[in-house]
Amino acid sequence: MSRLPKPQPKRTQSRLAIPENIVILDFGSQYTQVIARRIRECQVFSQILRFDTPAAKLRALKPHGLILSGGPASVYGKAAPHCDPAIWKLGIPVLGICYGMQLMAHQLGGRVEKGDKREYGHAELEITGDSPLFAKLDSRQKVWMSHGDKMTKVPDGFRPVAHSQNSPYAAIANSRRRLFGIQFHPEVHHTPNGKQIVSNFVHGVCDCGRNWTIKSFIDHAIEEIRGVVGTDRVILGLSGGVDSSVAAALIHKAIGDQLTCVFVNNGLLRKSEAEGVREVFGKNRHMKLHYEDATGVFLRKLRGVTNPERKRKIIGRAFVEVFQKATKKAGAARFLAQGTTYPDVIESVSIAGNPAAMIKSHHNVGGLPKNMKFELLEPLRALFKDEVREVGAQLGLPREIVWRQPFPGPGLAVRILGAVSPERLRILREADWVVIDEMKKADLYYKVWQTFAVLLPVKTVGVMGDERTYDNVIAIRAVESVDGMTADWVRLPYDLLARLSTRIINEVKGVNRVCLDISSKPPSTIEWE
Repeated sequence: MSRLPKPQPKRTQSRLAIPENIVILDFGSQYTQVIARRIRECQVFSQILRFDTPAAKLRALKPHGLILSGGPASVYGKAAPHCDPAIWKLGIPVLGICYGMQLMAHQLGGRVEKGDKREYGHAELEITGDSPLFAKLDSRQKVWMSHGDKMTKVPDGFRPVAHSQNSPYAAIANSRRRLFGIQFHPEVHHTPNGKQIVSNFVHGVCDCGRNWTIKSFIDHAIEEIRGVVGTDRVILGLSGGVDSSVAAALIHKAIGDQLTCVFVNNGLLRKSEAEGVREVFGKNRHMKLHYEDATGVFLRKLRGVTNPERKRKIIGRAFVEVFQKATKKAGAARFLAQGTTYPDVIESVSIAGNPAAMIKSHHNVGGLPKNMKFELLEPLRALFKDEVREVGAQLGLPREIVWRQPFPGPGLAVRILGAVSPERLRILREADWVVIDEMKKADLYYKVWQTFAVLLPVKTVGVMGDERTYDNVIAIRAVESVDGMTADWVRLPYDLLARLSTRIINEVKGVNRVCLDISSKPPSTIEWE
């Protein structure tokens, strides 16, 4: 059964059983999170830990199986990451992927050498032996390779079960010990039947059921939140974004009026956003909502500032000040809730080696002053972004919140190139609203990763009516992405671009030119600042 990660011993203990789970040891692969997602698509809980996690800790987690990820290193490199050799005595199934397979062979007596030819991209795999990994698959498979080293001798007790043109041991197996290695990447979409291979491992080899569902997560999360919080109060910083909104809905369903949401309006929000948040959470969902309008504070501090990094730091410091005062007005509380998600946790794993529990003593949360002593409540920290959205949908949050496009924390300030002022905010806010409105009318808003307007720090000559103008330029940015790490510009229909240009110039006073940003990431970034 699925559950939230267990609280630390000094606080209320979880009453829920550890779910069936697969642990992934991360050796630095760019695909590690993708492995975790593929496992969860099989309705099995997965979690990512550092490569050097001790075997004793793994044993305590009672995983049904272990996966060693790929990575950029060579097993013979001086700084090559190695796992605890004691993991081979845990008695659980292990699957090594790419570097993970090479490390398995290296530590168990096989041999890995630098390949004569590197193997990157599409390859054809020929399955030559029986293996539960390849159940229900044809003997020839298209796979995705990404390696330079290759195995030249299998460890004792293993046998080769597949090869490719450049890898004589593209898959190996020790069926008695349930140890398997594959040189290719089944987690990426370039391996068409990779999901079946992952399913064969977690279901066929590890004997996992299909218990990880969003409904079961919600049920157990509610039970755990109630058990941890008890009769105490919780404060949550509500931004109106997906993560904080879903966290608020989940916690409110669990403890009702014990939750108070603090919503800080920094004056840098999109059109009608402050009113929308108050409507949805205060009026419609009947949550205790403390609204703090700090528009004047933020704009005063930003006056005349043009450097992007200075803008971000000023906004961050101002938020801390305003939020600290707002929490005092909202009343005493033991817990501070945040919408931390699993990718945030994974980033900390690479540093600390230990994904924190759902609740922990924390005196410096997100840059908050040390004298703000809260215990941190993070009910979404086990979920990926798409899972968070599904939780929000099942909890009945509006589509406009659950499926909203990403919006930067500093708000419109980083989409105004140059100084931020009430007038420039008005121009961008109105132009941005036109972009959103037209994208929704074209049924594209929820299909595109991000679409927004940018106010440039230049003016151009124009002619409107019979008069010469010298007004502002708006750039339109539309990108498609999976995770925000890379992005390509969207080829919006010409008629939609024409409507966007016409409406912005006609409806937004102070704009006489509209441009389209057609750069990808890399080399550009999604946001302009």
